[in-house]
Amino acid sequence: MAANWMRRTALVAACASAALLAACGSSSIESALKPQQLIAFGDGYSYVGNQRYTVNNASANNWTLQLLDHYQKNGSAAGGLHSFAEGNVRITDPTDAAGKPGTRTVTAQIDEFLATKTLAPNDLLLVNGGISDLIVGMAAVRAGTQTPDQFVANARLNGQALAAQVRRLVAAGASHIAVTGTYDLGKTPWAKSIGQEALLSQASSRFNEALLVALNDQSQHVLYVDAAYYVNLYESSPSSFSFNNATTPVCTSVDAGNGIGIGQGQVNSALCTSATLLPGADADRYVFADAVYLTPSAHRQLGTYAYDKLRARW
Repeated sequence: MAANWMRRTALVAACASAALLAACGSSSIESALKPQQLIAFGDGYSYVGNQRYTVNNASANNWTLQLLDHYQKNGSAAGGLHSFAEGNVRITDPTDAAGKPGTRTVTAQIDEFLATKTLAPNDLLLVNGGISDLIVGMAAVRAGTQTPDQFVANARLNGQALAAQVRRLVAAGASHIAVTGTYDLGKTPWAKSIGQEALLSQASSRFNEALLVALNDQSQHVLYVDAAYYVNLYESSPSSFSFNNATTPVCTSVDAGNGIGIGQGQVNSALCTSATLLPGADADRYVFADAVYLTPSAHRQLGTYAYDKLRARW
């Protein structure tokens, strides 16, 4: 069932698969959940530090910050958000996407949280992962140290590994967890530039499917926020979301190192500001900040999508 759900092309099909943790609803539904705080675990997709993986401007430029705004937790300040997420980190392997060893994995983030913090009944936990693991796996395929089949099989194992971390949080008493896997990296400018759209799409799907199947019995406490579905809509119908470019990164901030794990000399949105955009470009009209990560507008719309799903669910 999960495989069919991941291949859906319309919102109706997504709603029909509510049994796999997702709940579709109207934004008119009043939420009963008033989170005391939002607690985030994940990689560069959720990172809210000084150099975020997007255009670093004055906006709410990350989906977790957009959720913070919707729940009216001190606007875009950190007052209601405790984020453990870090850029480039993987789920279990401490060597990150850029090759840096000893990083704080998603697993280690949750270790730290469970060892030092106490959950409140109305805390909202946000969990993501998978992007960095897929970047590393694709690098191994291109280097000839891993076959495409091994890459896809490992993507499935990584989806299960992220699910295991979510189950740890449930076992520790978490009542409200929003989980998102990876969007379809086969739709990114990176995939197109290296001619690996099909393989990255397959691996992204296997990751998300494994995550969903492993959490299928946790629907009381876990909601799946389908970033893959929504980013696919950005790419297939950009004008519906006020975008006019879904294929070109808007940032020009080239990193001499392997900043986001896709090679040296590539654009790295963690270095991107309003001053390092394509000439005359409006960042809000682009889907991608760099060849992998999303612009502030894409993040905000994903955050609103997540909020509507959360409000309908809890």
